[in-house]
Amino acid sequence: MPLQALGYVGFGSAALDDWRQFGTGLVGLQAVERSPSLLAFRMDDRKQRIVVDKSLPDGERFFGWEVTDADALDALAARLEQAQIDVTAEPQTLADNRRVRGLISFRDPAGNRLEAFYGAEIAEQPFSPGRSISGFRTGPLGLGHVVLTVKDIHAVMPFYVEVLGFRLSDYIEKPFRAYFFHINARHHSLALIETGNNGMHHLMVELFSLDDVGQGYDIALNEAERVSVTLGRHTNDLMTSFYAKTPSALMMECGWGGREIDPATWQAVEMHDGPSLWGHERVWLPPADREVAREMRMRAAAAGLRAPVQVMEGNYRLMSGTCAWWDGMKG
Repeated sequence: MPLQALGYVGFGSAALDDWRQFGTGLVGLQAVERSPSLLAFRMDDRKQRIVVDKSLPDGERFFGWEVTDADALDALAARLEQAQIDVTAEPQTLADNRRVRGLISFRDPAGNRLEAFYGAEIAEQPFSPGRSISGFRTGPLGLGHVVLTVKDIHAVMPFYVEVLGFRLSDYIEKPFRAYFFHINARHHSLALIETGNNGMHHLMVELFSLDDVGQGYDIALNEAERVSVTLGRHTNDLMTSFYAKTPSALMMECGWGGREIDPATWQAVEMHDGPSLWGHERVWLPPADREVAREMRMRAAAAGLRAPVQVMEGNYRLMSGTCAWWDGMKG
Protein backbone atom coordinates (compact mmCIF):
# COMPACT_ATOMS: atom_id res chain seq x y z
CA MET A 1 0.00 0.00 0.00
CA PRO A 2 1.33 3.52 -0.78
CA LEU A 3 0.44 4.85 2.68
CA GLN A 4 2.05 3.27 5.73
CA ALA A 5 0.45 4.90 8.77
CA LEU A 6 -1.15 7.99 10.24
CA GLY A 7 1.91 10.04 11.13
CA TYR A 8 0.54 13.28 12.59
CA VAL A 9 -2.55 15.45 12.88
CA GLY A 10 -3.05 19.16 13.34
CA PHE A 11 -5.87 21.43 14.49
CA GLY A 12 -6.55 25.13 14.35
CA SER A 13 -7.45 26.53 17.76
CA ALA A 14 -6.89 29.66 19.82
CA ALA A 15 -7.29 27.67 23.07
CA LEU A 16 -3.62 26.72 23.44
CA ASP A 17 -3.69 26.79 27.25
CA ASP A 18 -6.74 24.54 27.36
CA TRP A 19 -5.18 22.16 24.87
CA ARG A 20 -1.95 22.07 26.88
CA GLN A 21 -3.80 21.12 30.05
CA PHE A 22 -5.97 18.57 28.28
CA GLY A 23 -3.13 16.97 26.35
CA THR A 24 -0.72 16.63 29.25
CA GLY A 25 -2.97 16.35 32.31
CA LEU A 26 -5.63 13.99 30.94
CA VAL A 27 -4.19 12.18 27.92
CA GLY A 28 -0.55 12.06 29.06
CA LEU A 29 1.08 13.67 26.01
CA GLN A 30 4.28 15.69 26.24
CA ALA A 31 3.83 19.37 25.34
CA VAL A 32 6.50 21.04 23.22
CA GLU A 33 6.34 24.81 22.78
CA ARG A 34 7.14 25.67 19.18
CA SER A 35 6.14 29.37 19.22
CA PRO A 36 3.60 31.65 20.91
CA SER A 37 1.05 30.48 18.33
CA LEU A 38 2.03 26.82 17.90
CA LEU A 39 1.79 23.99 20.43
CA ALA A 40 3.03 20.51 19.59
CA PHE A 41 2.65 17.23 21.45
CA ARG A 42 4.95 14.23 21.52
CA MET A 43 3.85 10.68 22.32
CA ASP A 44 6.95 8.67 21.36
CA ASP A 45 10.39 9.23 19.82
CA ARG A 46 9.02 11.50 17.06
CA LYS A 47 9.53 15.23 17.48
CA GLN A 48 5.79 15.79 17.19
CA ARG A 49 2.59 13.87 16.57
CA ILE A 50 -0.19 16.37 17.31
CA VAL A 51 -0.06 20.08 16.48
CA VAL A 52 -2.39 22.86 17.65
CA ASP A 53 -1.94 26.03 15.61
CA LYS A 54 -3.40 29.34 16.76
CA SER A 55 -2.80 30.92 13.35
CA LEU A 56 -5.29 28.52 11.71
CA PRO A 57 -9.05 29.10 11.98
CA ASP A 58 -10.90 27.12 14.63
CA GLY A 59 -12.07 23.89 13.05
CA GLU A 60 -9.30 23.79 10.45
CA ARG A 61 -7.47 20.45 10.50
CA PHE A 62 -4.86 18.45 8.59
CA PHE A 63 -3.84 14.80 8.59
CA GLY A 64 -0.33 13.60 7.79
CA TRP A 65 -0.08 10.15 6.18
CA GLU A 66 3.35 8.55 6.06
CA VAL A 67 5.08 6.90 3.09
CA THR A 68 8.42 5.10 3.04
CA ASP A 69 10.67 7.48 1.10
CA ALA A 70 10.98 10.19 -1.55
CA ASP A 71 10.28 7.78 -4.41
CA ALA A 72 7.09 6.61 -2.72
CA LEU A 73 6.01 10.23 -2.23
CA ASP A 74 6.62 11.00 -5.92
CA ALA A 75 4.69 7.88 -6.93
CA LEU A 76 1.76 8.90 -4.73
CA ALA A 77 1.75 12.40 -6.20
CA ALA A 78 1.66 10.94 -9.72
CA ARG A 79 -1.17 8.58 -8.76
CA LEU A 80 -3.20 11.47 -7.35
CA GLU A 81 -2.63 13.58 -10.46
CA GLN A 82 -3.73 10.66 -12.67
CA ALA A 83 -6.95 10.62 -10.63
CA GLN A 84 -7.29 14.37 -11.36
CA ILE A 85 -6.62 15.36 -7.76
CA ASP A 86 -4.83 18.68 -7.30
CA VAL A 87 -1.50 18.11 -5.55
CA THR A 88 0.79 20.74 -4.03
CA ALA A 89 4.49 20.08 -3.50
CA GLU A 90 4.90 21.96 -0.23
CA PRO A 91 7.98 24.14 0.35
CA GLN A 92 10.75 23.04 2.66
CA THR A 93 9.68 25.66 5.21
CA LEU A 94 6.39 23.82 5.77
CA ALA A 95 8.15 20.44 5.80
CA ASP A 96 10.45 21.81 8.50
CA ASN A 97 7.41 23.03 10.43
CA ARG A 98 5.92 19.51 10.23
CA ARG A 99 9.31 18.06 11.24
CA VAL A 100 9.59 15.90 8.10
CA ARG A 101 11.93 15.76 5.09
CA GLY A 102 9.41 15.90 2.24
CA LEU A 103 5.74 16.86 1.99
CA ILE A 104 2.81 17.10 -0.43
CA SER A 105 -0.77 18.17 0.24
CA PHE A 106 -4.18 17.53 -1.35
CA ARG A 107 -7.84 17.30 -0.32
CA ASP A 108 -10.33 14.46 -0.08
CA PRO A 109 -13.85 14.76 -1.60
CA ALA A 110 -15.19 16.05 1.74
CA GLY A 111 -12.67 18.91 1.73
CA ASN A 112 -10.31 17.59 4.41
CA ARG A 113 -6.70 18.67 4.01
CA LEU A 114 -4.49 15.61 3.70
CA GLU A 115 -0.72 15.64 3.71
CA ALA A 116 1.66 12.84 2.73
CA PHE A 117 5.25 12.85 3.93
CA TYR A 118 8.40 10.87 4.47
CA GLY A 119 11.36 11.21 6.83
CA ALA A 120 9.82 12.14 10.17
CA GLU A 121 12.38 13.67 12.53
CA ILE A 122 13.39 11.78 15.66
CA ALA A 123 13.89 13.70 18.91
CA GLU A 124 17.20 13.58 20.74
CA GLN A 125 15.52 13.49 24.14
CA PRO A 126 13.35 10.53 25.26
CA PHE A 127 9.59 10.94 25.48
CA SER A 128 8.50 12.45 28.82
CA PRO A 129 4.75 11.98 29.44
CA GLY A 130 2.63 14.76 30.87
CA ARG A 131 1.27 12.43 33.56
CA SER A 132 2.42 9.10 34.91
CA ILE A 133 1.61 6.63 32.11
CA SER A 134 3.44 3.67 30.58
CA GLY A 135 3.40 5.15 27.07
CA PHE A 136 1.57 5.01 23.74
CA ARG A 137 1.37 2.22 21.18
CA THR A 138 2.63 3.77 17.91
CA GLY A 139 5.59 2.59 15.79
CA PRO A 140 4.54 1.00 12.47
CA LEU A 141 0.88 1.25 13.53
CA GLY A 142 1.04 5.06 13.45
CA LEU A 143 -0.18 7.47 16.11
CA GLY A 144 -3.69 5.94 16.29
CA HIS A 145 -6.78 6.41 14.16
CA VAL A 146 -8.92 9.28 12.94
CA VAL A 147 -12.68 9.20 12.41
CA LEU A 148 -14.31 11.69 10.04
CA THR A 149 -17.97 12.57 9.61
CA VAL A 150 -19.24 12.78 6.03
CA LYS A 151 -22.45 13.65 4.24
CA ASP A 152 -22.33 10.48 2.14
CA ILE A 153 -19.89 7.63 2.78
CA HIS A 154 -20.18 6.26 -0.75
CA ALA A 155 -19.17 9.63 -2.23
CA VAL A 156 -15.93 9.65 -0.20
CA MET A 157 -14.97 5.97 0.14
CA PRO A 158 -13.75 5.41 -3.48
CA PHE A 159 -11.12 8.11 -3.02
CA TYR A 160 -9.63 6.45 0.06
CA VAL A 161 -9.90 2.89 -1.29
CA GLU A 162 -9.17 3.22 -5.00
CA VAL A 163 -6.76 6.17 -4.97
CA LEU A 164 -5.01 6.03 -1.59
CA GLY A 165 -5.12 2.26 -1.10
CA PHE A 166 -7.07 1.93 2.14
CA ARG A 167 -8.79 -1.42 2.64
CA LEU A 168 -12.14 -1.98 4.27
CA SER A 169 -11.93 -3.69 7.67
CA ASP A 170 -15.67 -3.89 8.43
CA TYR A 171 -18.76 -1.71 8.66
CA ILE A 172 -21.99 -1.15 10.58
CA GLU A 173 -25.37 0.17 9.46
CA LYS A 174 -27.00 0.58 12.91
CA PRO A 175 -27.36 2.61 15.10
CA PHE A 176 -25.47 4.74 12.55
CA ARG A 177 -23.58 4.02 9.34
CA ALA A 178 -19.81 3.71 9.82
CA TYR A 179 -17.06 2.17 7.67
CA PHE A 180 -13.59 1.27 9.01
CA PHE A 181 -10.39 1.11 6.94
CA HIS A 182 -6.84 -0.18 7.50
CA ILE A 183 -3.43 0.44 5.92
CA ASN A 184 -1.34 -1.61 8.35
CA ALA A 185 -1.90 -4.12 11.15
CA ARG A 186 -3.97 -1.67 13.20
CA HIS A 187 -7.61 -2.68 12.73
CA HIS A 188 -8.42 0.77 11.42
CA SER A 189 -6.44 3.95 10.90
CA LEU A 190 -9.43 5.72 9.36
CA ALA A 191 -13.19 5.51 9.77
CA LEU A 192 -16.03 7.39 8.09
CA ILE A 193 -19.34 8.03 9.85
CA GLU A 194 -22.31 9.18 7.78
CA THR A 195 -23.95 12.05 9.64
CA GLY A 196 -25.08 14.40 6.87
CA ASN A 197 -22.24 16.81 7.65
CA ASN A 198 -18.55 16.87 6.77
CA GLY A 199 -16.32 17.21 9.82
CA MET A 200 -14.16 15.41 12.33
CA HIS A 201 -15.54 13.03 14.93
CA HIS A 202 -12.55 11.90 16.99
CA LEU A 203 -8.88 11.01 17.20
CA MET A 204 -7.86 7.78 18.97
CA VAL A 205 -4.62 7.27 20.88
CA GLU A 206 -3.78 3.86 22.33
CA LEU A 207 -2.00 3.49 25.66
CA PHE A 208 0.12 0.55 26.78
CA SER A 209 -1.76 -0.15 30.00
CA LEU A 210 -5.45 -0.55 30.84
CA ASP A 211 -4.70 1.28 34.09
CA ASP A 212 -3.43 4.27 32.06
CA VAL A 213 -6.88 4.45 30.47
CA GLY A 214 -8.75 3.93 33.74
CA GLN A 215 -6.81 6.64 35.53
CA GLY A 216 -7.40 9.01 32.61
CA TYR A 217 -11.09 8.19 32.88
CA ASP A 218 -11.05 9.17 36.55
CA ILE A 219 -9.44 12.49 35.61
CA ALA A 220 -12.09 13.08 32.93
CA LEU A 221 -14.93 12.23 35.33
CA ASN A 222 -13.69 14.96 37.68
CA GLU A 223 -14.16 17.60 34.96
CA ALA A 224 -17.69 18.77 34.17
CA GLU A 225 -19.01 17.48 30.82
CA ARG A 226 -15.57 16.18 29.82
CA VAL A 227 -16.71 12.60 29.11
CA SER A 228 -18.46 12.32 25.72
CA VAL A 229 -18.57 8.50 25.59
CA THR A 230 -18.39 6.40 28.74
CA LEU A 231 -15.92 3.57 29.29
CA GLY A 232 -16.70 0.56 27.10
CA ARG A 233 -15.35 -1.99 24.62
CA HIS A 234 -15.75 -2.01 20.86
CA THR A 235 -16.99 -5.01 18.90
CA ASN A 236 -14.67 -4.66 15.90
CA ASP A 237 -11.21 -3.56 17.06
CA LEU A 238 -11.90 -4.84 20.63
CA MET A 239 -10.55 -1.60 22.10
CA THR A 240 -11.44 -0.74 25.70
CA SER A 241 -11.75 3.04 25.79
CA PHE A 242 -13.54 6.24 26.68
CA TYR A 243 -13.95 9.47 24.72
CA ALA A 244 -13.19 12.91 26.12
CA LYS A 245 -14.29 16.27 24.78
CA THR A 246 -11.24 18.25 23.63
CA PRO A 247 -10.95 22.07 23.64
CA SER A 248 -11.88 21.89 19.92
CA ALA A 249 -15.00 20.54 18.22
CA LEU A 250 -13.83 16.94 18.30
CA MET A 251 -13.30 14.11 20.77
CA MET A 252 -10.19 12.20 21.84
CA GLU A 253 -10.58 8.44 22.35
CA CYS A 254 -8.16 7.03 24.92
CA GLY A 255 -7.95 3.27 24.44
CA TRP A 256 -6.16 0.04 25.28
CA GLY A 257 -5.98 -3.46 23.81
CA GLY A 258 -6.73 -2.82 20.14
CA ARG A 259 -6.53 -5.88 17.93
CA GLU A 260 -3.98 -6.41 15.18
CA ILE A 261 -5.02 -7.84 11.84
CA ASP A 262 -3.17 -9.41 8.91
CA PRO A 263 -3.84 -7.05 5.98
CA ALA A 264 -2.95 -9.78 3.47
CA THR A 265 -5.71 -12.13 4.61
CA TRP A 266 -8.30 -9.94 6.34
CA GLN A 267 -11.86 -10.21 5.00
CA ALA A 268 -14.29 -7.33 5.54
CA VAL A 269 -17.67 -8.12 7.10
CA GLU A 270 -20.77 -6.28 8.23
CA MET A 271 -20.98 -6.08 12.02
CA HIS A 272 -24.50 -6.80 13.29
CA ASP A 273 -23.93 -6.43 17.04
CA GLY A 274 -23.50 -2.68 17.10
CA PRO A 275 -20.32 -0.73 17.78
CA SER A 276 -19.78 -1.80 21.41
CA LEU A 277 -19.89 -5.00 23.47
CA TRP A 278 -20.67 -3.00 26.60
CA GLY A 279 -20.52 0.58 27.86
CA HIS A 280 -19.76 3.43 25.44
CA GLU A 281 -22.91 5.39 26.19
CA ARG A 282 -22.70 8.08 23.51
CA VAL A 283 -23.98 11.41 24.82
CA TRP A 284 -23.61 12.93 21.34
CA LEU A 285 -26.17 10.62 19.73
CA PRO A 286 -29.82 11.67 19.35
CA PRO A 287 -32.03 10.02 22.01
CA ALA A 288 -33.61 7.57 19.55
CA ASP A 289 -30.21 6.38 18.30
CA ARG A 290 -28.92 6.11 21.88
CA GLU A 291 -31.83 3.82 22.65
CA VAL A 292 -31.07 1.64 19.62
CA ALA A 293 -27.41 1.40 20.68
CA ARG A 294 -28.45 0.52 24.23
CA GLU A 295 -30.79 -2.21 22.99
CA MET A 296 -27.99 -3.67 20.85
CA ARG A 297 -25.71 -3.85 23.87
CA MET A 298 -28.42 -5.53 25.90
CA ARG A 299 -28.88 -8.14 23.16
CA ALA A 300 -25.14 -8.75 23.07
CA ALA A 301 -25.14 -9.27 26.84
CA ALA A 302 -28.13 -11.62 26.68
CA ALA A 303 -26.41 -13.65 23.96
CA GLY A 304 -23.21 -13.87 25.98
CA LEU A 305 -21.17 -12.15 23.27
CA ARG A 306 -17.50 -12.23 24.31
CA ALA A 307 -14.12 -11.55 22.71
CA PRO A 308 -10.54 -12.31 23.74
CA VAL A 309 -8.55 -9.54 25.38
CA GLN A 310 -5.70 -8.30 23.18
CA VAL A 311 -2.49 -8.12 25.23
CA MET A 312 1.21 -7.62 24.60
CA GLU A 313 3.92 -9.97 25.81
CA GLY A 314 4.90 -9.03 29.36
CA ASN A 315 1.71 -7.01 29.89
CA TYR A 316 -0.27 -9.79 31.53
CA ARG A 317 0.00 -12.70 33.94
CA LEU A 318 -1.81 -16.01 33.51
CA MET A 319 -3.96 -17.11 36.45
CA SER A 320 -4.39 -20.68 37.55
CA GLY A 321 -7.67 -22.40 36.73
CA THR A 322 -10.47 -21.89 39.23
CA CYS A 323 -13.06 -24.51 38.25
CA ALA A 324 -13.41 -27.61 36.09
CA TRP A 325 -15.99 -25.91 33.84
CA TRP A 326 -13.65 -23.00 33.02
CA ASP A 327 -10.69 -25.30 32.45
CA GLY A 328 -12.87 -27.32 30.05
CA MET A 329 -13.89 -24.15 28.20
CA LYS A 330 -10.24 -23.15 27.74
CA GLY A 331 -9.41 -26.59 26.30
